[in-house]
Amino acid sequence: MSKATRALYSVAQARALDQRAIEQFGIAGFELMRRAGEAAARQVLQRYPLAERICVLVGPGNNGGDGYVVASALARARRQVCVLALGGRLPQSGDAATACQQWQQGRGTVAPLGALPEADLYVDALFGIGLTRALDGAAAEAVAALNARPTPVLALDVPSGLNADSGAAPGVALQADATVTFIVDKRGLHTGQAPALTGQVILEDLALPEPLLRSEMAVAELLTEADLDRWLGKRARDAHKGNFGRVLVIGGDEGYGGAVRLAAEAAARSGAGLVSVITRPAHVAPLLAGRPELMVRGSDHPDRLQALAEAADVVVVGPGLGRGDWSQRCLDLALACAKPLVLDADGLNLLAAAPRALTPGSILTPHPAEAGRLLGISTAEVQADRYAAVRGLARAYSAVSVLKGAGSLICAPPNDAASANAEGSVPSVCPYGNPGMATGGSGDVLAGVCAALMAQHLDAYSAARAAVLAHALAGDLAARDGERGMLAGDLLKLLRRVLNR
Repeated sequence: MSKATRALYSVAQARALDQRAIEQFGIAGFELMRRAGEAAARQVLQRYPLAERICVLVGPGNNGGDGYVVASALARARRQVCVLALGGRLPQSGDAATACQQWQQGRGTVAPLGALPEADLYVDALFGIGLTRALDGAAAEAVAALNARPTPVLALDVPSGLNADSGAAPGVALQADATVTFIVDKRGLHTGQAPALTGQVILEDLALPEPLLRSEMAVAELLTEADLDRWLGKRARDAHKGNFGRVLVIGGDEGYGGAVRLAAEAAARSGAGLVSVITRPAHVAPLLAGRPELMVRGSDHPDRLQALAEAADVVVVGPGLGRGDWSQRCLDLALACAKPLVLDADGLNLLAAAPRALTPGSILTPHPAEAGRLLGISTAEVQADRYAAVRGLARAYSAVSVLKGAGSLICAPPNDAASANAEGSVPSVCPYGNPGMATGGSGDVLAGVCAALMAQHLDAYSAARAAVLAHALAGDLAARDGERGMLAGDLLKLLRRVLNR
């Protein structure tokens, strides 16, 4: 049965469920393969009803076995099906061999994988969720050839070449039109490189018993639009601005006044009651002329504005901050006021250079390069396992951490009151957003949203999740006019619409 789910699992958990279904629930391995292949074939017939010529690429393992079942089911549906086997090798034992034999008994043939024939649809059954290495040889050549064609490809369980645990692709990986994944949804299908490779992810739980599916705890969860409804209630009719908190944004070194304005305006557009700014004196007039609702103080001596910092409920530090002496004094002021912080941009870079304890309930919002500096590893290492990176950030800095990028991740620190269990939070994954948001200032907007929602009495973990979700949904609304050329400022008015659902 196809279903929507929020719960995400690891590859090890998926394998454990498969084994438990066989050993404890008496469901034969080949029966699971049959259900998977026939479920995928149904998806083919539903999604591609005009596809007459279908080519199934199979590997030697169980993923290839699923492919043989798909081929048999589609042939029964009177589609023209050809099967190409990697290396010309046929499975010699196990469930995959049984599936191959049934395909052949139905007069199906298997040819060695080489030049791709013309087809209306290709099915990728080369490698399953167990592959963690880069594709090579004929497999890499076949995947590259598939990627070069405009013909759609349906992937079984995971696009070949993509790590289903981490969302990283160490080499060439298939760019699927859709991915049918089996039993449970895998966490690596929704972050990092995965969103560019999976297409729509469709879960087929194979009608397994609910007690079996509940026997593993999810290791991550997908955010949904409906989550905003549970975090953002309606405002009381007798409310006043004092009910919605004071946000202070610190940043905007010489030449970077735009960043601090974006963050401050985002906080105002996200419902903060009062928003103040500490910046360089040269930016005061432009900020007030462009957004008079902000309260702006310019100072070359930010350490003299301690009273302003202490009056805030939440402090954003980092947008346009720079890394000079003035910048460092701004960060010192923010840290000294003992208020929950939202650290972004150069606030994170200064923290990475000289790590210090943060006020409990603070939020970090790094992109992968900033996350690498905070963790003392390379950007590539962060992207190779984004889940490990976001957990490492939350643990190392005892702060809610947002790892930005495709499939942004949000994680609370271990033993945080908002965490899902005693070991730490179940990281949340945001499936929304688009490449148009990859532009200067987008992160500044997110920082402002985080602070505004904390000022409105959401705990840091809920505020970060709600902010990432609202920011992404606003970006998707803005993208209706086209992704190329989108500006961070385009999100500001749309935030108001998203946050007043």
